[in-house]
Amino acid sequence: MAGFKGSVSSEREIRVYAIVRSGGRQHKVAVGDIVEVDKISTAKVGDTVELSTLLVVDGDAVTSDPWVLAGIKVTAEVVDHHKGAKIDILRYKNKTGYRRRQGHRQQYTAIKVTGIPAAAK
Repeated sequence: MAGFKGSVSSEREIRVYAIVRSGGRQHKVAVGDIVEVDKISTAKVGDTVELSTLLVVDGDAVTSDPWVLAGIKVTAEVVDHHKGAKIDILRYKNKTGYRRRQGHRQQYTAIKVTGIPAAAK
């Protein structure tokens, strides 16, 4: 390999992450990540929330069994509530004079993942 500079590490970095469900969407999260989810109206800034887990990856071990995952809840701390970018909705029909303009800003909650418990083996 001509021109290759750097060292090749034989050990892979082991990263624990999980796929969680919140607000009808799925998010890939790891400890320390800050994720935007649909607004959690019952939580205030600084509160701890639990997210249901769909999949946990711990190195080479992948846990996807629903019976095992039923007991695993990812914990996160609410960092902020804010609005997303504005989207413009325009409706128009030709030759009739029909025009409607509408805007929308989605409500989001920013959460910081604090813990992903290991699956019981």
